[in-house]
Amino acid sequence: MGSESPQSDAELLQAVREGDATAYGRLHERHVAAARALARQLVRRAEVDDVVAESFTKILDLVGRGGGPESGFRTYLLTVVRRTVHDRSRIESHQVTTGEVEDYDPGVPFVDPSLVGLERSLIARAFLSLPERWRAVLWHIEVERCRPAEVAPLLGLSANGVAALAYRAREGLRQAYLQMHLGSPPRHDCRPVLGKMGAYVRGGLARRDAKDFEEHVRGCEECNGVLLELSDVNRGLRVMVGPLIAGPLFGGYAAALAKSAAVTGGAGGVLRALRLVRRAPLHQQAVLAGGLAVAMAVTAGLLLVSDEKPIRKPVAAPLPERPASVRPVPAPLSSEEPTRVPPPSPTARPARPRLRATIDALGSLVRARPGIVGLRLRNYGDAASDRLTALVDLPAGVTLIPPARPDRHDDLAGTVDGWSCRASGGDARCARAALGAGQRTALFLRVRVSGDAEEGATPAARVDAGSLHVKARAEHGVRLAGAPARFATEGKVAVRAIGNSLLSCPDELPGCPEARRREGGRRDNDLWPMTALDRDDDPGTGASSGAALALPKGGKVVWAGLYWSASTATAGPIRLRPPGRRDYVTVEPVEVAVRELPQGPTYQSYADVSELVAAAPRRNGMWWAADPALEEGVSRHAGWSLVLVVTDPAQPYNQAVVIDAATVVGGEAPRVRFPLDGLSPATSPARVELVTWEGDADLEGDKVAVGTGAITPASGDRNVANVFDESATGADEMTFGVDVDTMSARLGADPGLTIATDKDVILFGAAALSVRARS
Repeated sequence: MGSESPQSDAELLQAVREGDATAYGRLHERHVAAARALARQLVRRAEVDDVVAESFTKILDLVGRGGGPESGFRTYLLTVVRRTVHDRSRIESHQVTTGEVEDYDPGVPFVDPSLVGLERSLIARAFLSLPERWRAVLWHIEVERCRPAEVAPLLGLSANGVAALAYRAREGLRQAYLQMHLGSPPRHDCRPVLGKMGAYVRGGLARRDAKDFEEHVRGCEECNGVLLELSDVNRGLRVMVGPLIAGPLFGGYAAALAKSAAVTGGAGGVLRALRLVRRAPLHQQAVLAGGLAVAMAVTAGLLLVSDEKPIRKPVAAPLPERPASVRPVPAPLSSEEPTRVPPPSPTARPARPRLRATIDALGSLVRARPGIVGLRLRNYGDAASDRLTALVDLPAGVTLIPPARPDRHDDLAGTVDGWSCRASGGDARCARAALGAGQRTALFLRVRVSGDAEEGATPAARVDAGSLHVKARAEHGVRLAGAPARFATEGKVAVRAIGNSLLSCPDELPGCPEARRREGGRRDNDLWPMTALDRDDDPGTGASSGAALALPKGGKVVWAGLYWSASTATAGPIRLRPPGRRDYVTVEPVEVAVRELPQGPTYQSYADVSELVAAAPRRNGMWWAADPALEEGVSRHAGWSLVLVVTDPAQPYNQAVVIDAATVVGGEAPRVRFPLDGLSPATSPARVELVTWEGDADLEGDKVAVGTGAITPASGDRNVANVFDESATGADEMTFGVDVDTMSARLGADPGLTIATDKDVILFGAAALSVRARS
């Protein structure tokens, strides 16, 4: 008779969300000893049980509301324990009352005041940028010093699989660390050396290459520092990441886990390492010395801490995502996935569905603006669900926008996917056919937020599938400011944007041809009397320009939005001509916003042109726009952008969202952040299409970040410190006052688009993002 393999933390957490109370009891049994070990370092013995009980209760409440950890528990629990102690001390010292302690969901590691800045250290940032599976295995193998056999059942892998995963995670950590140094342009002669740094540390360079490498490092203070720091990355997780998660008393916590191992083997290991360093070749001494310093510090701490009993069975838990200014580390290839432990067939349970539901606003729910609420479902089980019904509970002041046509359910949702919806009181009631095993579905509801909606009020949902019931509540609610979603969808989708200017410098003036080629010193609409640009073959237009569009192979247009702007307070229609047509189509704006810039009033107009684009004879090719309302003169701009969401058969399952809000950035508001609520991105980079107006190429200091690190546009000058340089995707020449930029960035766990400018004042128009959804 076979024995059933233990459930992983992820499986137990999913069972808790489905209402299985015993599953949370098993999680408590696994992790209560670790929670007590940490609590004993922080509070008096009499308070330990209260702190631990309060921490578990808070996590249970979060999991029941659709929040909390997804695939692990340990580091999340340690963060909550520390935060609980912190809040209790604030209450006891009368700094706050019990009603003022903020809601509990530690999205980032809680940083003790004595460790402020630790979370910004390079090794911590590199660690937090890794996929959560890699972080989990590194935490248990490198930080908690567990054997692969102890970690194997917690990750659902064999011992060999854990070892293989740990090897790849360590290599990923090195790559992430190096990417941070490569994020800012190094000296020309340092770049090839930095590119070889990882191979040198692994001992993978040929003798001649290693000799050249060492000669450069000896004479370069910067590269020598990187080498020493990279050595610490390989062995310093306990010193930096351990305190980041467990706090400044990490040594006491670590001793409770591995004191016996440290006493019997730790000191001897360090002494043996000293002898190895003396005998090591010169090219390895820097590497060994950095790691040895870490090992000696940790060992000394372990030998001097308390006499807590060791906890023998740690359990993996991923850290919450944190944005990082590095390019993503590649996930394991399918052929490199560690071997999974096969379930014992004799006692296999019957197949059954398991649903996970999440709900959130897309972009932001902003007062007095329309927006989108997204409901996502995934069947993690091994059997199809029953028919799905969903009741979406909208907060007071947030109402469902009825479809413009009763026969068009897609007016309600960015993705139809078999859903049909109707208003039910102030809420929405939706239904869909059964969801197959391993499948997911998404529903996006258009809503309107009143001007007096309560700030922070969140939507919620209940989904029923036969006897299976799941609930979810949004993490984010109504905001006072932000950029609401114009459109959202999921699937094999991607985003694209093209555009061009409709004003340029006069042909006859000296220097204008050079400026149009992005040459010379007058690349700025502030330096020219701007005149209408008329480049099409239609004698009936007075201002026209084109931009080339190339869709993915086999791609189709899901949604298209047209944005246009000019330096005047009076807006009007614009004319659009698709490839393959000889005549223009007049497009009326459905929304116009006027903002005040230093040059005077500026408008941005928007219209949904999805049907026009879908009906075009061809989508690929040159799109033309002509004759919007504009004014000529110095410091004037006029331009347009076509923003699209398209299918791409080559893409994985992606999330796509378009946000817009005519917002002035610069002057009194030099830095503006637009939350990107409702996204759950994987570690793959997002594609970002950004539309802005009135940027100046000759004024540096413009930066864009999606996460924590500045990102570089793919066109124009490609200057990370001067993003708004009057360049547009699809256009060949200088696009005075118009920027349509394509970028790539990792979003992190709390996605947000940040635009900052030191000298310029620009108008943010719209942004479209597509990113692989976290599985």
